[in-house]
Amino acid sequence: MSENNSSQAAFGTDVKRLPLKELVKRIGPGLIATGIVIGPGAVTTSAMLGANYGYALIWLILPIIFMGITFMMTTNRLAIVTGLPTIHAIQKYYGPIASAVVSIAVFLSCLFFTMGNISGTGAGMNLIFGLNWKIGSAIMIAVVLYCYFAKNVYSKVEKLITLCILVMILSFYITLIGVGGPDAGELGKGLVSFKVPQGSLATALAFISTNAAVTAGIYATYLGKEKKWRKEDLFNGVMFTDALVHVISVVLISGAIILVGAIVLHPQGLSISTPAQLAEMLVPIMGGAAKYIMGLALVGAGFSSLLANTQRGMVLLGAGFNKDVSLESKFIRYGCLACLIFAMIICYSYGGSPTQLILMANIATSIATPVGGLFIVLLLWRKDVNEGYKPPTGLRICMTISYIFVVIMTISALSNQIPKVLKALGM
Repeated sequence: MSENNSSQAAFGTDVKRLPLKELVKRIGPGLIATGIVIGPGAVTTSAMLGANYGYALIWLILPIIFMGITFMMTTNRLAIVTGLPTIHAIQKYYGPIASAVVSIAVFLSCLFFTMGNISGTGAGMNLIFGLNWKIGSAIMIAVVLYCYFAKNVYSKVEKLITLCILVMILSFYITLIGVGGPDAGELGKGLVSFKVPQGSLATALAFISTNAAVTAGIYATYLGKEKKWRKEDLFNGVMFTDALVHVISVVLISGAIILVGAIVLHPQGLSISTPAQLAEMLVPIMGGAAKYIMGLALVGAGFSSLLANTQRGMVLLGAGFNKDVSLESKFIRYGCLACLIFAMIICYSYGGSPTQLILMANIATSIATPVGGLFIVLLLWRKDVNEGYKPPTGLRICMTISYIFVVIMTISALSNQIPKVLKALGM
């Protein structure tokens, strides 16, 4: 990159915005990030939010939009101005220990959450075809492995996850229409109430941290490299459009699930602990179609998250230790294979409900997010990193606000989760 001096205009000021057709062709990493975010656990959390609190917490989609776009734009910007994806940039500016801590914590959370994705995918296959959930999940894992070892891995993953997202949106909105749709008045009140009902704080924070995660932005910087994004894409609308598509798809899916819970479960005082239970509770309203619609939604959620989450874990682990992290490298392919085999053994041994591992995953995520986020904030405020570019004042403020909120969520999550893990381990 050529040197810039004070007399030169900041880079990007003369870059023109691309037309919509070109923008659509250039997006993709944000959709893969959506596939990671919306897994079986996110489906369950969203349904529980609606079941327990009705429309009262639907306003949470607003901070998710704010934080989701902020995280994606911040990490994408840093990847452009430093010329490096996030963990490599952390290593360059703050050393190998910092990058290793972030990469290991994110890898562990991804590995543990793979268990839930396997269980959720199996549950969906069971609803659709009546297969034993282990057989159903094994079939879907075989498809995942085919994608990993085929040529043009990124392209296949992007297309499959886009299909899964469309299936999820279609399934949940068919369900929403099938249960009569939301009450417009109550929905409007919920969007502007900004109230946190008693006892809902932990669930509300978990919902936000699941749907607006800085770790999704970190991984998107490596996907942007696979997508061959250029520095012009930060200013021509590509990266903003990609971030917007990511957040909108997350909100469309999570919002619909909350509303289904609010309409069907809340009036009856019902709750769920697994996403498959939602299909059972919809049968009286939607008949036999309920299990097929929810089965498709679960397969979409579990498969997309399984496909991208395992890759994310290996990519970010390798990044912390200077490994080749291209999706077609041997390190990523065989590392993903090893992770899936390990996850299958543990998941099947635990009968599909590896509670302890999921609790540990929550703790790993609670640690990885604020640690990784801290370095991202520091990088964004560095003058040398932004030299030659217009200072991102608005983005800096938004990222700092979002990070402070993440720290608050972390303290709350750890105070709730560590005692549960210790109890689960018999300590």
